[in-house]
Amino acid sequence: MSASAPRRIAYETLRAVHESDAYANLLLPVSLARAGVSGADAALATELTYGTLRRQGTYDAIIGVAADRAVANIDPALVDALRLGVHQLLSTRVASHAAVNESVELARAAAGRGPSGFVNAVLRRVSRDTPGEWMARIAEGARSDDERIGLLTSHPVWVVRAFRRALAAEGRADELDALLAADNAAPSVTMIALPDLADRPADARATPLSPYGFRSEGGDPEATVTGADGRIRVQDEGSQLAALALTRALPAKAGERWLDLCAGPGGKTALLAAEALKVGARVEANEVVPARAGLVRKAVAGVPMEVPVSEEDGRSRAARDPGAYDRVLVDAPCTGLGALRRRPEARWRKTPADVPELASLQRELLDAALVACAPGGVVAYVTCSPHLAETTAVVADVRASWGDAVEELPARDVIAGIASSPPDLPAQTDGTLRAQLWPHRHGTDAMSITLLRKA
Repeated sequence: MSASAPRRIAYETLRAVHESDAYANLLLPVSLARAGVSGADAALATELTYGTLRRQGTYDAIIGVAADRAVANIDPALVDALRLGVHQLLSTRVASHAAVNESVELARAAAGRGPSGFVNAVLRRVSRDTPGEWMARIAEGARSDDERIGLLTSHPVWVVRAFRRALAAEGRADELDALLAADNAAPSVTMIALPDLADRPADARATPLSPYGFRSEGGDPEATVTGADGRIRVQDEGSQLAALALTRALPAKAGERWLDLCAGPGGKTALLAAEALKVGARVEANEVVPARAGLVRKAVAGVPMEVPVSEEDGRSRAARDPGAYDRVLVDAPCTGLGALRRRPEARWRKTPADVPELASLQRELLDAALVACAPGGVVAYVTCSPHLAETTAVVADVRASWGDAVEELPARDVIAGIASSPPDLPAQTDGTLRAQLWPHRHGTDAMSITLLRKA
């Protein structure tokens, strides 16, 4: 007997995520294609993979109680089999015997008969109680309210606190539960038809914020993407708005030069290029990681204009052309806390210690972008993170160093002018004009968008 293909693929993806720092959203589609798995089986493998990663913190606490030992003291190969089994037992309609037996088979294949007996015993212990009973049990062991919230919602405590502070900056701290729940829900697939280059499919539903976004009523979008020569692609609506905010912050004119300073993987670059094509502007891109630079070149291939892609540190790339660009996009490297719905493993990889180093890089990139910006030009500073140390603190530091040479433009008003339906974008309590998008409120990644005009 062996585990079914969907469970085997899900297990192998989990192992790669935890052993090799692989990204599930990149590895899983490749694994499914290589195995020839599609349809309902592919959907099951996807649910098992992402569901297990999203709820990993909660499942680890449950495994610790059921096994009477912390997961850190269990063979990692067995831990992933246990996580997969617990997810099926507590969060899916999979029959208990199937969840237990197939997880045991995965453990046996990975570690042998003896260790698989341990997995069998732990999962049978978990199966004897209801999900509600397990949640109550682990909540009782929490040492603080924030730890209890973290255990029940499967978020590290430091992320819970960062989210609360970011929401409080809008006077909306009471939305924390809704935000954490949204992080654990599978996001709908949002796509874009590049302006003037592609039309939405006939069965598409327009998105409420981006004028070019849509959601298809069909299933796998791959066929639509493949047949569109790069002019229709999957792209979160928040990502679309970040690029559009730069192009719409001030009226664009023919002959302008635009720079996407941290361009990988290229979705925003492609939209910038399509927008530039309409007004006669030129777009250049830069991405320091060669593999991601290759993705940028692939992303812009469907736009009939030349988009040079350099492979440099963004700081040195900007310094090479001071005052040369009318618009600069800085989609800065960040913790990625705004995309936990789509990259659930990120919540377990990042720590508070990562934030200061990232914030330092973000300040340097934003400062460099302003150097590259022409007088009267606009810089869009974007992070896929709502963490205040990566958003308002970075902008405040850079603005302080530039003084009156930089003014902030009303990003919330710009976004409202783009959207077909007025978005709920409350003012920031610190008086800044930043626009903060949220998964629970807008159905997007938690994208932060700040617009700065160079005097």
